[in-house]
Amino acid sequence: MSCSYGTNVGRVGNFSSSSVALSRNGQSFGRVLCRQRGLGSFSTRSLSGVASSRPRIAVGRCPPMRCGYGLGAAGAGLGCRGAGFGYRVGGSSRPCTIVPITVNEKLLQPLQLELDPNVQTMKYQEKEQIKTLNNKFASFIEKVRLLEQQNEVLETKWSFLKGQKHGRNTIVPMLEACIGNLKKQLEALGCNRARLETQLKAVQEFPIFPHRYEDERSRRSSTEKELIALKKVRPSVRVGLDGITVPASHCHLQESHQLRAHISDTAVVVQMDNSWDPNLDGIVANVKAHYEDTACRSRAETEAWCKGKLQVTAGRNADSLQEKKREAAELARMVKKLSGEVRSAKEQCCKLETAVADAEQRKEMSIKDAKSKLTELEAALQKAKQDLARQLWEFQELMNIKLALDVEITTYKKLLEGEESRWVLPNVAHLFSMQRDTKSKEGYFCQRDLLFLPGNSRSKPQILFTIPFL
Repeated sequence: MSCSYGTNVGRVGNFSSSSVALSRNGQSFGRVLCRQRGLGSFSTRSLSGVASSRPRIAVGRCPPMRCGYGLGAAGAGLGCRGAGFGYRVGGSSRPCTIVPITVNEKLLQPLQLELDPNVQTMKYQEKEQIKTLNNKFASFIEKVRLLEQQNEVLETKWSFLKGQKHGRNTIVPMLEACIGNLKKQLEALGCNRARLETQLKAVQEFPIFPHRYEDERSRRSSTEKELIALKKVRPSVRVGLDGITVPASHCHLQESHQLRAHISDTAVVVQMDNSWDPNLDGIVANVKAHYEDTACRSRAETEAWCKGKLQVTAGRNADSLQEKKREAAELARMVKKLSGEVRSAKEQCCKLETAVADAEQRKEMSIKDAKSKLTELEAALQKAKQDLARQLWEFQELMNIKLALDVEITTYKKLLEGEESRWVLPNVAHLFSMQRDTKSKEGYFCQRDLLFLPGNSRSKPQILFTIPFL
């Protein structure tokens, strides 16, 4: 035979329970069922053999988000959020007797459900610490990014300075070549200067020439006068000379013919008659005067030609002198200009060398500064990484502690719910207790199970009993 009990309570969840007792001949069966409509359910089953005195075990099941409670003969069941446990103690299948109901006074005492008020504070502090660590980590990342950007800027400046250094190395040979060309031009100008100085000395002696010119001019005028006088005397002298020379030559010819005739015939001693005494001194004086006059005229002509040539040459030399003076002035200005350019080039070269030295010094200083900053940044980055690792480790430890606390809270909650069920069951047991006496026969079975699930406080539970019988 079998008996079953059932109840439907509220709308929130489902609840079911069953217990089975087997007699020696297997003819007795008992069942208790309690159902509750809604979103969740709870079920228990217990099994025991009549011929055995082993305790009966109850197994329970409850879907998520709902709780269930079960109570059987000398046993109780509890399930909460997908887990449950139960325990059923039963003896051999013997005639049931009235089992007295005992109440544990300790269960009637109110539960101490006090929670630590510092839990929320600790959770809030943990959240704030995590936020602070996240902010620090973000700030460290921003610092690292900024330092990387500064490092890139310094590398760019360093490459730019290297390029400028090569540019200066190309400028210096150009300046040296320009200086060499200017030196060559300066040497050429020095040679021209020496030549022009020689010409200048010759030109400086030119004021003597007018005096000489005056002397030569006066001498020329006197010579011209003498030449004119000689020209006037020349025809008469020539006529007289012709009158003298023609008879003399005629006489000479006659005498020579006579002498040849006498010589050819006989040898004759001829005595010269030197009675004729020509005026040779006058003739010589006249010839001398004539030749002197000719020489004077020639000299005067020569002097005139020389003076004209000298004047032409002097005018040409004066023009060339003026041109050379202008060229010398231009060259002097060019020399001054070139010397100024050379000085400015030297000053610029010195400035460039100073700028190069300053740039090299600044470069070295910037490199040292960049290296020191890079070392500091690497140290700060390493420290930040260590702090981050330590904070992550602390965060992991806190999470582990939190998980452990969550597990403990869940366990304590289950225990509290179990204590609550123990506290509720004695208040309900007197409403659903039943007793039935039967004859003592072999295989006779008696069972009393009680199941209860707290539902909505506003709705009254509906109870259904099924009593096993032979």
